[in-house]
Parts: sequence; C-alpha cells; structure tokens
Amino acid sequence: MTTYLPTLKQLQYLISLRDHGHFGRAAAACFVTQSTLSAGIRELETLIGVTLVERTRRVVRFTPLGNRIADKARRVLREADELGELARAAGRPLTGDMRMSVIPTIAPFMLHRILPRLRADYPDLKLFLREEPSAAACEGLHQGRSDCVLLALPYACGDVTVRPLFDDRLFVAARACDFADASPSIRAADIDEQRLLLLEDGHCLKDHALSACNRPELRAEATMLGTSLHTIVQMVDNGLGVTILPAMAIAAGILNQTSVEARPLEADHPDRTIALVWRRASPRDKDFELLSEVLADIG
Repeated sequence: MTTYLPTLKQLQYLISLRDHGHFGRAAAACFVTQSTLSAGIRELETLIGVTLVERTRRVVRFTPLGNRIADKARRVLREADELGELARAAGRPLTGDMRMSVIPTIAPFMLHRILPRLRADYPDLKLFLREEPSAAACEGLHQGRSDCVLLALPYACGDVTVRPLFDDRLFVAARACDFADASPSIRAADIDEQRLLLLEDGHCLKDHALSACNRPELRAEATMLGTSLHTIVQMVDNGLGVTILPAMAIAAGILNQTSVEARPLEADHPDRTIALVWRRASPRDKDFELLSEVLADIG
C-alpha cells in the first residue's frame, strides 16, 4: 500500500498560519501568495483526511486536532533543520545561519561589542537576532524559532545546555542628592522601597534585583514599570526615584548626559550571571561552545 506523507512545505504553511492567525500574514511570512498557502493546507487536510482549520470570513480557528498536529509539525521542521545543521557542523566552525534571542536588558548593552568581533573573526556566520523577554526567548528556543538564547541567570529555561559566561554586578542608581551619605556602596537594607523603580513582570532583571536585595517588602512596594532601562534612568534623573542597574548598562553609557550616579549594591549575591543556552543534543553543540568562549572573552 502506498503511503502519502505530508511535505515539509505543507507543514511550514500550517505552522505559519498557526503563528499569525491570518492567511494573508501567514502567506507573506512564507513568501508565497495567499492562495498558494491556502491550497497547501487544504492538500494537507485531504492527505490526512481531517479538518485542521475552521475557516470563516473573519476568523481562522484551529481544531483541537489541528493544534496538536501543528505542535508536532513544528518539532518535525526543527528536526529537518537540524539535518542541515549536522552537515554544517562538520565543516568550518560558526558558519551559516544562526538565530539567537537576546533579552532586552542585555541586547542594547552588549551587542555593539559582540557583532563587530563575530563579523571580523567569523565572516561566514550569519547571525539573526531577536530581542525578547526571557519567557518568550526560551519558548522560542524549544519551538525551534531560535537556536540559542543569551540571557541572565538564575532563570529556568527548561531542558537546555547552559554555559555561564560572566557575572554582571548590580548597582543602585540615583541622583547624588538622593544618596543618604558618601558611602562607596549601598546596602540593600538602605533602599527606600517606596521610591524603587523596576521593570515590570516578564523582565528577569526585576527578579534578580529583588532576589539580591532579599527584602520581601520591596516586591509589594516597588513601582513596576512596563518600560526600558533607558526610560527608568530618565525618571530617576528627574527625581522620581531610584533603581537598580546592571554593570554592563553602566559601562555602555546609560548614565551619560544625566545627573544619575551608580554605586555597587551591597548584598549577599549582588549580581546576575550572563549565560548562553541552547537545546540539549543540538547538532551545533560545538558551535555554541565556541560562541560561548567568544562571548565570555568579550564580556
């Protein structure tokens, strides 16, 4: 009996529709026409004999089985991608395409040093970057949207290989007049919880800062802002509070042209650890190990 199997292209169309929830946007992401994508998904449904997508004029709704098959299709495509990665891994190191997610409290402060070095030392590496919070980055890693993630520990990213790169010290940032005295460092116990400005939930730097301070009342009293570190620094510069910044942001000049000063946080664990993570048993394991060495040297 002849068995007809779905094509990788059909699975790609299905995943794109799942991700975008719209035939036009899904087709654009696949660089095909909407009719081509729609026909490909109908052929897939005919091939396996079930309806995967309920279509109306305004809504695209996956059936329960359609959702399960889309999840499986994503894993199949990831395995197919890794076939090519196996071949590339056998050749020169750090060549070909690589997709890396970087969290927002690292990307603006480290990429400007990473990219020139990689471009000079590994000109055949095409590094595609995505800036996103830790949760989305780790989800994308396991779903195959990215190959590795540059993030800060501690953070639970699932079943991954973890290579710590370097420690990133935390500092208390405020206007000079807001510091109580001229002490070279600031004790966590001396931070005014009602004036502390932090990133909102979803940014692991907030959790790292609160953990370092080891003061439960800070979580309840601190002001959580859905913004960037640059915006928080501007608020501190205008006398609205104090914040906690990583050393890499200060080294990158985030306090330039402000009246904000930074002093080391005095605590039991006053830092976060920058790390590179990737899926276990990845065929590009040696590439990621080498990339880790390069990043650690830059850091």
